[in-house]
Amino acid sequence: MQEIGIMEVGGFRIGHAQNMEAATGCTVLLCDRMSPAGLDVRGGGPASRESQILSPVAQADSINAVLLSGGSAFGLDAAGGVQKYLEERGIGFDVGVTKVPLVSQSCLFDLSVGRVDVRPDAAMAYQACENACYDAPAQGNVGAGTGCSVGKYRGMERAMKSGFGTYAVQAGHLKVGALVAVNALGDIYDGATQIAGLLSEDKTALSNTLEELFQDVTIAGNLFSGNTTLGIVVTNAKLNKTQLTKVAGMTHNGFARAIRPVHTNADGDSIYALSTGDLPGDVNVVGAMAAYAMERAIVRAVRLAQPAYGLPACSSL
Repeated sequence: MQEIGIMEVGGFRIGHAQNMEAATGCTVLLCDRMSPAGLDVRGGGPASRESQILSPVAQADSINAVLLSGGSAFGLDAAGGVQKYLEERGIGFDVGVTKVPLVSQSCLFDLSVGRVDVRPDAAMAYQACENACYDAPAQGNVGAGTGCSVGKYRGMERAMKSGFGTYAVQAGHLKVGALVAVNALGDIYDGATQIAGLLSEDKTALSNTLEELFQDVTIAGNLFSGNTTLGIVVTNAKLNKTQLTKVAGMTHNGFARAIRPVHTNADGDSIYALSTGDLPGDVNVVGAMAAYAMERAIVRAVRLAQPAYGLPACSSL
């Protein structure tokens, strides 16, 4: 297995748009054709739109686009901008009288980083669609990663900046790529080494969220809820919606290897999986490749993030 560029998987475009001053943004993946897709949500606090159509028992077997955005539930309005962009171009599911663009969306919580009153909206998402291309997407403090942060168990005072990242691999003819906006309650690990997350009280070094969590086993009340890591997996393997739902579930292993703790009630962790090609591929092989690619994409998102909004980044330490 070897690393390749994310766009080498083929069959889609990626676009970012963001408001740097307000510390929020969105990232859209536009399929070249309607593509089968699955979704697996493991976090306890998701914010999503058109997620039920990805259920294996739902009628729709493919979609036109996936949008990842900041803004928490306020940001769910942004998908209307993707629909407008696609509708203007006659793209969507043909219902006879018109074509309805099928756009799935998930939002992360970034309201506490920049401005709470500015969120991704339809205009920003439309701009992301206009920016979408086949070039390798920017990474770090961009798109849905603009307001991302990690290590928030003790609040924003001891958190660190994160961002958006990608990684892709190829084994034989199979290609699998991962895109992720890392906005986790927990810490980030590169293998066995913690590279970002909860800062020490004097903010000069890393602390450990799990260790502090275990000291608070009787704690009552809400964990800081400004979280949710959002990912997308793409593959050139021809898989159906049910198989892609399994791939999305296997990809959460990549979350678990790189984020600790993960899938808490204070996170809305969600992963989409899309088939954008027609080559034969085993669902287990694709899922294993996807988990590895997602793990590496998370690490890359954190390593490429730059200090911003008063938050230090991995490079700061």
